[in-house]
Amino acid sequence: MIVVDSNILAYWLLPGEQMALAERVWQKDPSWIMPPLWKSEFRSILAQYLRHERLSLPEAQTVMKEAEFILKNKVYDVDSDWVLRLVHKSSCSAYDCEFVSLAQRFDVILVTADKKVLREFSETAVSPQQFVTS
Repeated sequence: MIVVDSNILAYWLLPGEQMALAERVWQKDPSWIMPPLWKSEFRSILAQYLRHERLSLPEAQTVMKEAEFILKNKVYDVDSDWVLRLVHKSSCSAYDCEFVSLAQRFDVILVTADKKVLREFSETAVSPQQFVTS
């Protein structure tokens, strides 16, 4: 089991140069978990694809449904006190700290491409490249 952030999910489900790497993350460990926040973040990513005409509305809706199906029963609440402690000791956003706190709660790796999270939570977070080669 691993925590992945919303961008890794987007890399995996949306066309782009990171798709193959995200697929390798999935192949290595398909048991992905996320905090509830993932839906809002993922919808924001899809909104960008819609606005830049990289996806049609029906395509975006299909991708969202696919993501919801994949993550059904794999979403876990986070403890606000824990998230705020992480925010207090870092310069990361509360959003990012939700993913970190979930990984710490389950004592698993967070796979992320976020450089700040990788730098500030190196004991918890690894890049997709690190994950697939470890």
